[in-house]
Amino acid sequence: MSANWLFFTALEYSLLYRLTWSSVNIEPDVVTQPQFSASIEVNWFFLMNINQLKWQILTMGKPSLSLLSLILVTVNLFAAPTETIQTLDTGSGVLEGSLLIPDTPQNTIPVVLLISGSGPTDRNGNNPWMTNNSLKFLADALALNGIASLRYDKRGIAHSASAAVQEEHLRFEHYAADAAQWVNKLKRDKRFGAVTVIGHSEGSLIGMLALQQQPADAFISLAGAGQPADLLLKRQLKSQPAHLLNSSLAIISSLKAGKTVAPIDPVLAPIFRPGVQPYMISWFQYDPAIEIASLKIPVLILQGSTDLQVSMEDASLLAKAQPDAESMVIQGMNHVLKDSAIEVNVNLDTYNHPSLPVNTELVSVITAFISRVKGLSHPPQATASMSIKTED
Repeated sequence: MSANWLFFTALEYSLLYRLTWSSVNIEPDVVTQPQFSASIEVNWFFLMNINQLKWQILTMGKPSLSLLSLILVTVNLFAAPTETIQTLDTGSGVLEGSLLIPDTPQNTIPVVLLISGSGPTDRNGNNPWMTNNSLKFLADALALNGIASLRYDKRGIAHSASAAVQEEHLRFEHYAADAAQWVNKLKRDKRFGAVTVIGHSEGSLIGMLALQQQPADAFISLAGAGQPADLLLKRQLKSQPAHLLNSSLAIISSLKAGKTVAPIDPVLAPIFRPGVQPYMISWFQYDPAIEIASLKIPVLILQGSTDLQVSMEDASLLAKAQPDAESMVIQGMNHVLKDSAIEVNVNLDTYNHPSLPVNTELVSVITAFISRVKGLSHPPQATASMSIKTED
């Protein structure tokens, strides 16, 4: 029995193990993802060809060089990533996250920190009212492109619930400080090379502030607002009845000036209750356009063309404030990173579609950007590739 035959037998068992992992141990909704389906199909293809190679060795004494080259070059492209639970002691509570590391021969792996959006949104992009797995699927897709990721539950959310502070004591700065500590944790891990922060929606502003405390190698704003939160809130409330709109505008103006308001109309209490007002005051003081302008690292601004929550104007404001940034509109992508038409009902259906994959162009653009960042020894000078229109 030759050494070649034994080698390919070992490789055959390795692929069988990967196939078992891909089919059994990952979550059911992930199996439906096209990239994982492709992984399983390609591994079966290689498995059949390995058997052919073993037959050639037994009958001819040597394998076909062309078939051998195909297998050895590509067999690791669809290797299963490894996911582990990570914890972070912030000093005021313990946060939990998921670290996904691709099976790659790279000595140091590029890694991203994924920061979720507003409200009780967890590490996967889900909340009590919707399950779309947007950030989980983004992490899965990046892993298949050789990029590690850490996504986490914000304090007070899901498995980071123990880190909650009383509502009246919560400030926007808590989230930024937490993200900065995660960045520091990734930078200290010798397995990783370039560290990129990706902030989705409100997570974009959190990421900007975190990077001012703990610099990383690059930043990606993903469907991030370009205006202060008070202006966004005013815009979102325009459709309310006149008496509620006028009351809301008065409250927002007061909070913007740093002053709490009491009493609050019971109808408006879910938004402006006394306990949340200090948090809103801290949130309203930040202008994303000003914060992104302060970053001295490579920046990528991404916006979906069918996003119902964040507008093209927001992306334009960010691009104008950071002219050295690369910017791109992802056609047909909505706020939860899925392919969708602009029609409201169709668009919102994707918010609660847990098996629908994220937009493939989004993954390609992020991968290409991180590949460029990985090779940089210092920040680039005016490497803008603008496709978002900016106006004076």
